[in-house]
Amino acid sequence: MTSNRKALFFDIDGTLLSEVNRNVPESAKRAVAKARANGHLVFINSGRTYSLIGPIKGLVEVDGYCCGCGTRVIVDDEVLFSFTIPHERGLQIKKDIIKFNLGGILEGTEYCYFRKDRTRFTQLEQIRDNVERDGHGAPYSWEDDCYDFDKFCVFADEQSDLAGFSRALGLEYNIIDRGDGFYECVPADYSKATAIDVVLEKYGMALEDAYVFGDSTNDLPMFEHAKNCILMGHHDVELEPYATFFTKNVEDDGIEYAMKKLKLI
Repeated sequence: MTSNRKALFFDIDGTLLSEVNRNVPESAKRAVAKARANGHLVFINSGRTYSLIGPIKGLVEVDGYCCGCGTRVIVDDEVLFSFTIPHERGLQIKKDIIKFNLGGILEGTEYCYFRKDRTRFTQLEQIRDNVERDGHGAPYSWEDDCYDFDKFCVFADEQSDLAGFSRALGLEYNIIDRGDGFYECVPADYSKATAIDVVLEKYGMALEDAYVFGDSTNDLPMFEHAKNCILMGHHDVELEPYATFFTKNVEDDGIEYAMKKLKLI
């Protein structure tokens, strides 16, 4: 290991992957490859569970994956950490999502699970369509009880009782407001920050050697935790107080620009 080796952690959507054209720019691919050639380690650090990481694997080569907001960490095909919501608790969560009139997606290691019938939530149905289009549709539906999941998302509108659902969850889960009635629900003991610590411990690296790249509210734990925080041009304002470097949009070569300015490549 070189003395100046750094560990780089990238969010996917809006950071490494353009939300405009759903692709990783050639400049970002080039920058990641150059960083690895320089001896640095590169990791995906995403809210996506492992079941939704597949499309990014074919676009950019990295050293490992931190999935589901810290609920699963995989480095060089070795599972360093994994947490799954206990089965009985998961069954109750499913009941509560329906009870409080929310839409929901159950995010597992192997698949994401949707209700059999279409819902009134447009964004949820777009995600369902994208998952099925990418060939990652689950063999089971929400109504089956033969699977477990790591985290989940809910969708709320004026017909929903989000406050009641929050009370039912209690302190076991963090509810991250992603905007437009979309909420990411993560077991409270885990986050993108805890995933970083798992990776750094494996390599015996200091927190000062970690660089995080992000744009949205589920990146907040790693921005609060890390010392080197690169914020994309289009971003949620909650991250601004923790940013140490502001870069351009991913479509405008923001990843490569930041990595050059920070002398990572």
